[in-house]
Amino acid sequence: MTIAGRGAPKMMLVVFATLSLALLAAYCGPRWLAIVAMLACLALSTGLFLFEIYSPEYGFRMPWLQVELDAVPQVWSRGDPA
Repeated sequence: MTIAGRGAPKMMLVVFATLSLALLAAYCGPRWLAIVAMLACLALSTGLFLFEIYSPEYGFRMPWLQVELDAVPQVWSRGDPA
Protein backbone atom coordinates (compact mmCIF):
# COMPACT_ATOMS: atom_id res chain seq x y z
CA MET A 1 0.00 0.00 0.00
CA THR A 2 1.33 3.43 -0.85
CA ILE A 3 1.30 6.57 1.23
CA ALA A 4 -1.61 7.92 -0.82
CA GLY A 5 -3.74 4.98 0.24
CA ARG A 6 -3.35 5.70 3.94
CA GLY A 7 -4.79 9.20 4.09
CA ALA A 8 -1.49 11.04 4.63
CA PRO A 9 -2.25 13.64 1.92
CA LYS A 10 -5.47 14.51 3.75
CA MET A 11 -3.51 14.88 6.96
CA MET A 12 -0.97 17.12 5.20
CA LEU A 13 -3.87 19.23 3.96
CA VAL A 14 -5.17 19.60 7.52
CA VAL A 15 -1.70 20.65 8.72
CA PHE A 16 -1.46 23.19 5.90
CA ALA A 17 -4.95 24.52 6.68
CA THR A 18 -4.15 25.03 10.36
CA LEU A 19 -0.89 26.78 9.47
CA SER A 20 -2.76 29.01 7.03
CA LEU A 21 -5.34 29.80 9.70
CA ALA A 22 -2.56 30.69 12.14
CA LEU A 23 -0.92 33.03 9.63
CA LEU A 24 -4.22 34.63 8.72
CA ALA A 25 -5.17 35.10 12.37
CA ALA A 26 -1.76 36.56 13.15
CA TYR A 27 -2.19 39.08 10.34
CA CYS A 28 -5.75 40.24 10.89
CA GLY A 29 -7.34 38.23 13.68
CA PRO A 30 -7.06 37.81 17.41
CA ARG A 31 -3.65 36.81 18.67
CA TRP A 32 -5.03 33.99 20.84
CA LEU A 33 -6.51 32.32 17.75
CA ALA A 34 -3.15 32.54 15.99
CA ILE A 35 -1.37 30.95 18.94
CA VAL A 36 -3.96 28.17 19.28
CA ALA A 37 -3.84 27.44 15.54
CA MET A 38 -0.03 27.41 15.56
CA LEU A 39 0.04 24.97 18.49
CA ALA A 40 -2.54 22.79 16.73
CA CYS A 41 -0.40 22.83 13.59
CA LEU A 42 2.66 21.83 15.61
CA ALA A 43 0.77 18.97 17.27
CA LEU A 44 -0.69 17.74 13.98
CA SER A 45 2.64 17.88 12.15
CA THR A 46 4.38 16.05 15.01
CA GLY A 47 1.69 13.39 14.91
CA LEU A 48 2.03 13.03 11.15
CA PHE A 49 5.82 12.75 11.45
CA LEU A 50 5.60 10.06 14.12
CA PHE A 51 2.98 8.20 12.11
CA GLU A 52 5.26 8.15 9.08
CA ILE A 53 8.35 7.15 11.05
CA TYR A 54 6.71 4.37 13.07
CA SER A 55 4.70 3.00 10.16
CA PRO A 56 4.98 -0.81 10.13
CA GLU A 57 4.89 -0.80 6.34
CA TYR A 58 7.92 1.36 5.61
CA GLY A 59 8.86 3.13 8.82
CA PHE A 60 12.50 4.11 9.31
CA ARG A 61 13.06 3.54 5.63
CA MET A 62 15.22 6.33 4.31
CA PRO A 63 16.95 5.39 1.06
CA TRP A 64 19.68 7.97 1.49
CA LEU A 65 20.63 6.45 4.89
CA GLN A 66 20.27 2.74 4.26
CA VAL A 67 23.34 0.72 5.13
CA GLU A 68 23.45 -3.00 4.52
CA LEU A 69 26.14 -5.57 5.17
CA ASP A 70 27.07 -7.57 2.08
CA ALA A 71 28.61 -10.47 3.94
CA VAL A 72 29.57 -11.58 7.41
CA PRO A 73 32.92 -9.99 8.28
CA GLN A 74 35.92 -12.28 8.62
CA VAL A 75 37.61 -12.05 11.98
CA TRP A 76 41.25 -13.09 12.13
CA SER A 77 43.27 -13.62 15.26
CA ARG A 78 46.66 -11.91 15.57
CA GLY A 79 48.66 -15.07 14.96
CA ASP A 80 46.89 -16.20 11.78
CA PRO A 81 48.20 -15.08 8.42
CA ALA A 82 45.63 -13.24 6.43
